[in-house]
Amino acid sequence: MWFNPLIAAVLRSPFHGMLSRSVMLMTVTGRKSRAAYTTPVNYLPVGEELWTVSFRNRTWWRNLRGGAAVTLRLRGGLVQTTALVVEPQAEVTQALAALFEAAPGYARALGVNRAPDGRLDASTLQVSARDRVIVKVRAA
Repeated sequence: MWFNPLIAAVLRSPFHGMLSRSVMLMTVTGRKSRAAYTTPVNYLPVGEELWTVSFRNRTWWRNLRGGAAVTLRLRGGLVQTTALVVEPQAEVTQALAALFEAAPGYARALGVNRAPDGRLDASTLQVSARDRVIVKVRAA
């Protein structure tokens, strides 16, 4: 995406506070190429973890299958940690439901509706989970 270098520059600068409450840089090492790839990603804190939601058709997260070391530029600092990707649709569905409990407004952003009683609409939740994966990292 054309704006990723701009976002990365801001997150590496003294002005990172404009974005760093919800965006971080995640550096992943390619399993085959061994090259480092840095991607700006939105994150949400869930318990002691930071969760990132990515479209399944993107490729950056595939290097995290089975768990992998990553470097985060998080709130102006560098954090070495491990990331794990959640891929099975049933697990993604459960994770999204938990995510929407922690951040209710995020459901609408991912196309998940709520029933009149406030519960998540199962059909739109399933559609969202089918097209996405969850990446989980420890914040510290």
